[in-house]
Amino acid sequence: MSRYLFFILILSLPAADASEQSPSKNSHDLAYSLGASLGERLRMEVPDLQIQALLEGLKQAYQGKPLILDDARIEQILAQHEALATTGAQMPESEKALAAEQQFLSAEKNRIGVRELTDGILLTALAPGCGKKSQANDQVRVKYVGRLPDGTIFDQSTQPQWFRLDSVISGWRSALQQMPVGAKWRLVIPSAQAYGADGAGELIAPYTPLVFEIELLDARP
Repeated sequence: MSRYLFFILILSLPAADASEQSPSKNSHDLAYSLGASLGERLRMEVPDLQIQALLEGLKQAYQGKPLILDDARIEQILAQHEALATTGAQMPESEKALAAEQQFLSAEKNRIGVRELTDGILLTALAPGCGKKSQANDQVRVKYVGRLPDGTIFDQSTQPQWFRLDSVISGWRSALQQMPVGAKWRLVIPSAQAYGADGAGELIAPYTPLVFEIELLDARP
């Protein structure tokens, strides 16, 4: 099954200067470096991988012990995985982005404390509020941080800011009308309620869901 062992690519690591390292330290650092490189690659290629099963298979194969799956089954599984990966690589960029968005939203729905608002917006209450709620044409005063699905911050307030609800993305407009003054929410906004197929310049790619932490400080007509 060597043609499927893409893991071998991680072995082409640059040699480190070991002149000041002990043999045991070198051995540990090499093993750790190989593991870290493999982990980074697998995180991108197989994000839902069962780590314990991976470690079990790696250990048994490395130690030359009998495997719990026979060679034919392993060949079959790896061939199926390779076929799916090839199909995914041939998908149009828009389909890849939509598939990635659905995967992200599905994972977010399973987080503890999440509830779904209208239009698929996901809400986690971080702090309660007891003030009034805003209306569709109101102005709101907020503090916020905006992140991409990978956690990258693309926008944030350095101090509280006023916005008119009729001038913000629809995900904000919908959620903030349900939010009492004083509350702080974490919102996961589907791309359809954000910047959709167009994206927003170089910062936000098409079909990108957005994550916001928003604190509503005030609302007024």
